[in-house]
Amino acid sequence: QVQLVESGGGLVQAGGSLRLSCAASGRTFSTYSVAWFRQAPGKEREFVVAINWSGGITYVADSVKGRFTISRDIPKNTVYLQMNSLKPGDTAVYWCAAAPVSSTMEVHTSPVPYDYWGQGTQVTVSS
Repeated sequence: QVQLVESGGGLVQAGGSLRLSCAASGRTFSTYSVAWFRQAPGKEREFVVAINWSGGITYVADSVKGRFTISRDIPKNTVYLQMNSLKPGDTAVYWCAAAPVSSTMEVHTSPVPYDYWGQGTQVTVSS
């Protein structure tokens, strides 16, 4: 079992920044995809960003491209989501998730392969 714990959410004004953290513990994999998903009130869960833990390649959703950056700190077993130029439309619950992958060049953008999920953290952006 892999445990993921998100932190760093909160209330910010439009144009501001937040950095979310996802700390992993328990059973881990040599290579895996780690992603952030979000769900706003009344909307379906959507993919935000993903990173291959070993290779470092990333994939970013068009809706946040140029504003959000995913990174990882390997010694700390932690993935970060740096969110800049936040908009009210970014208001949502944000989850991190992890899925095993077969190479250092793969990431998953669908939630289906992700076996491990954090508890979620609320991000609220005021206008």
